[in-house]
Amino acid sequence: MIHNQIAAACCVSLIMFFQGSISMISFILASWELLLLILANLFSRGTGMMLGPRSSMAVDSCYCLSWRFAVEANNAQAWRMVPAQCVFYVENYMLAGQYNKDLDMVMEQISTYLNGIVAADDGMDAWVLDIDDTCLSNLWYYEGKRFGGDPWDPSTFKSWAQGGLCPAIPAVLRLYKRLKKGGFNVFLLTGRDEEALGAPTARNLHAQGFIGYERLILRGPSYRGQSAVAFKSAMRKQLVEEGYRIRGNVGDQWSDLQGDCNGDRIFKIPNPMYFVP
Repeated sequence: MIHNQIAAACCVSLIMFFQGSISMISFILASWELLLLILANLFSRGTGMMLGPRSSMAVDSCYCLSWRFAVEANNAQAWRMVPAQCVFYVENYMLAGQYNKDLDMVMEQISTYLNGIVAADDGMDAWVLDIDDTCLSNLWYYEGKRFGGDPWDPSTFKSWAQGGLCPAIPAVLRLYKRLKKGGFNVFLLTGRDEEALGAPTARNLHAQGFIGYERLILRGPSYRGQSAVAFKSAMRKQLVEEGYRIRGNVGDQWSDLQGDCNGDRIFKIPNPMYFVP
């Protein structure tokens, strides 16, 4: 009888022990799960990745990616500034490597196209290249303008351009040299004002390695106040009337590429910092 009571007591003790152990294990697992949720939330806030609906940074990153897509697809038009919630996103895009990767992809497409064409012997095959943020980078200027988060300021940009300190965009400079070597005439077409910025622009281009282009075309007095599409269409039309065949057209704005006589192929370089109508 005593042995049975002892055995029963031992069984009860064992059951209570295992129940306590299970409770402890459940507590540990629940605590670990809570810790993982906290870390995931902190990680999503730090990186902008969408790991949960409570991360406002994740929502902004997704919105800004969609906004940039709309810009590059020319669905977003006439916007004056980068949306406030996307300023950091655009800064990161321009500086952290994605811009360069996207630019390299554009250059790869141009290279593939060039591999399939040959400049004619008559010397009339031409390419048209934009200047600002196509040949020359204004990234240093826009860094002081919150990468497009501040309103457009023509006076400060004029001062910047007059300084002639815009660095070449290396990938485009390589393209330029390949075009020249391939026998194409290259026309540099810009909306910069001819009287105010003609000389410093020419010096800047020369200093950065853009040497031997066929013509530098700037906006003259008769075209002031016109849209970039109207002005650049008129300039390209003049080239065609002179007998040139525009085999390719490269620019960072859709207004560089739209309108009349825009060429056999157009190539859009990414730029989410500003919009030129």
